[in-house]
Amino acid sequence: MTDETPYEQVTEGVRIRVTPEFSEDQSTEEESYFFWIYTIEIANESAHTVQLKSRIWRITDDTGKTDEVRGPGVVGQTPVIPPGQSFTYSSGCPLGTPSGIMVGSYQMIDETGRLFDVAIPAFSLDSPYASRSVN
Repeated sequence: MTDETPYEQVTEGVRIRVTPEFSEDQSTEEESYFFWIYTIEIANESAHTVQLKSRIWRITDDTGKTDEVRGPGVVGQTPVIPPGQSFTYSSGCPLGTPSGIMVGSYQMIDETGRLFDVAIPAFSLDSPYASRSVN
């Protein structure tokens, strides 16, 4: 189950595009274990070469429980992205509930040594097991 439209946000010329996908194969409703794979494209639309230094994630399940995850790079890398280029990676997120939301930021550095934060847009983690209501 893939969202048809990725979530996108641009900060200081760096476009973040997120596409989450529920992983039925890695999830078990009976054990309250729900797993998503998300793919992120980091496109450098600025005039400067940038490097991703670290990340911060806030992951909230549908009970409101929030975990914060901080660390260097992404998937073991601190990619350098020249102007007009992009870096794409996939990672995963388990939850104990059938839905949730993720949001975060990357700390980047440009070739002048300037540090800046790039927003990762909030994106929904929805499984077929999530209960939905109109109100």
